[in-house]
Amino acid sequence: MAEKARVRIEFCMLCGWHLRAGWMAQELFNTFGEDIQINLVPVSGGAFRIYVEEDCLFDRKADAGFPSVKALKQKLRDRVWPDRELGHIDR
Repeated sequence: MAEKARVRIEFCMLCGWHLRAGWMAQELFNTFGEDIQINLVPVSGGAFRIYVEEDCLFDRKADAGFPSVKALKQKLRDRVWPDRELGHIDR
């Protein structure tokens, strides 16, 4: 069995982004299932970042906002499984 893709979601607890982080993790599990491992990491300073392995897929401050779930799933797929179909998300 291939090793799982390791995703880390860092979120500011003071900003209340734990619910958004949990929702995004749930959406990633719904799409990628057992192919991923997700760690939720509380941080401070208004941060909201999503990494796959050590590569930053998304940074709220650098990207000026939050990603859509569709864009996040496509970025993760493009990085880890470029030939994988995402069904209706790709249409």
